[in-house]
Amino acid sequence: MQPTTEKKANPILWLFRYVKESREEMKKVSWPTNQVTTKYSLIVIVLSLFIAGFFGGLDWLLNEGLDWLISITS
Repeated sequence: MQPTTEKKANPILWLFRYVKESREEMKKVSWPTNQVTTKYSLIVIVLSLFIAGFFGGLDWLLNEGLDWLISITS
């Protein structure tokens, strides 16, 4: 049985081919408009602030409840 000899691709040529193919694929992408991007960005920011506020309030409430329990048992 003869050992298989694989021809290794030149990494520089591989990189150039990869970049070329990536650019071709990026041209096919349907990009959102600025208005849509702004709208979705605002939605993400508002929801992030809401969720942060919710968990911050929940943390505060649980902390106060725990402090109250500790104070009545002492």
